Parts: sequence; C-alpha cells; structure tokens
Amino acid sequence: MMTRGCFVTGTDTGVGKTRISTAMLHLLAEAGEPAAGYKPVAAGLVEIDGRRVNEDVHALRVASSVVLSDADVSPCQLEAACAPHIAAAMESRVIDPRHLLRGALALSHRARWLVIEGVGGFRVPLGAGFDSADMACDFDLPVVLVVGLRLGCLNHALLTAEAVRARGLRLAGWVANRIDPQMTHADANLMALRQTLGERYGATCLGVVPWLADPTPAAVAAHLDPTIARAALQLASQSWEDSQ
Repeated sequence: MMTRGCFVTGTDTGVGKTRISTAMLHLLAEAGEPAAGYKPVAAGLVEIDGRRVNEDVHALRVASSVVLSDADVSPCQLEAACAPHIAAAMESRVIDPRHLLRGALALSHRARWLVIEGVGGFRVPLGAGFDSADMACDFDLPVVLVVGLRLGCLNHALLTAEAVRARGLRLAGWVANRIDPQMTHADANLMALRQTLGERYGATCLGVVPWLADPTPAAVAAHLDPTIARAALQLASQSWEDSQ
C-alpha cells in the first residue's frame, strides 16, 4: 500500500506545529481524502472528556477524516510536560522507535495520507542515541517546516533546514506562523525566509498564517495554499511494507 503524507517539524516548541498539521488534515478532508494525524511521541497530559490525553493528540484525532482512538494517534503519550526522554525516564519507560514506526504503518492501512507531527524542534532527544530527527528518517516522508515568526526565526529556520538536508530528507515546504503579533519587521523577515529557504533548499512557502484569535483548523487552512501543499506532498510516497 502506498502512503502519502508529510512529517511536520518546527523551528522550536510552541510554534504551531499542531495548528498547521490539523489545517492540512482539514484541507485533505475537504478534498475527500482519507487522512490521519499521527503524533508518535507526546509529552504532557490533561483531562479531556474524562480521559487523560495530550491536547495535540486530541486535536489531531478530531481533525482526522478517519475514525481513530487517542492511542492510534499517539502510541507514546507521557504524563509530564517536559522533554520526552526525561518524561519517559520519570515513568520508567523507554521510547522504542520500532513501536513508533509500527503505529504509523498501522495507520497507513486505514488512511491514504498521514500527517505526522514531530515533538518540539527537529533535534529533540528521545532516548540514548535516538532523537526526533532519527524518527523523521524512519518515516522517510517529505518534511514541512513550521516557522514561528518571532525574533530569531531566521537563524532557527536555516539551522533546521540545514539539519533536515543533512539527514537526507527533502524539505517539501514551509509555513510561516505569526506567533508574536508584536513582531517588528515581519515582512522583511518573510522576504528573507522566502529567498533563503527557496534558493538554498528549494522549499516553497505553503502559506503565511496571521495571528488568529480563534485558530481552528478551518481558520488556519484558509491561509494555506491547497494547490501548492498538495503538489509538494505528491512528489513523494512511501511503501512501508516493502521496507519492513
């Protein structure tokens, strides 16, 4: 079975990866495509509808166009809201990369598209000798970079793009997300991002999301270009069965 999709990473934690991931799921659902959100590792649980669940996992499950459980969306949910390897150690757990890959493979049988959201930035430790960049390589899907527009975003975006390329992954596109409504020189920063990410890494801007009072998946998706996004992700597909 051929599965299409992307791995969504960010320039840092709290830059809007989940908002962009759910918006992409919304666009796919509008196009009639069966799509599932997947967050292999999630740290920080809250009470939602009587269940202990990560808020990002809940949002991805609701935005998916196939029926999923919280465990389907995230096979590794950790209680403490801290670095995953620390949260796992607090629970005497080990984050197993094979378990994470099996979860994605199971979803690939139920959805034509997977939107896989990473945790934190691109190089977050997950265990001894294993980080979120290694996890992205295991999935081997094109990468979508969420750039949180704030002071320092140029450095963070270029460092992340460089790290993605160093791992042999393709940076399919990037999304600018206005997380600091008071940011000065935002337009100049956007111009620099378009130029450097485009010229050096061949990455297309999939959209610029302004500061939104109510960032629902539909509201965020309205600021993404569905044609460009689909074109970027159509360039790569992966048959995981052949690699197992």
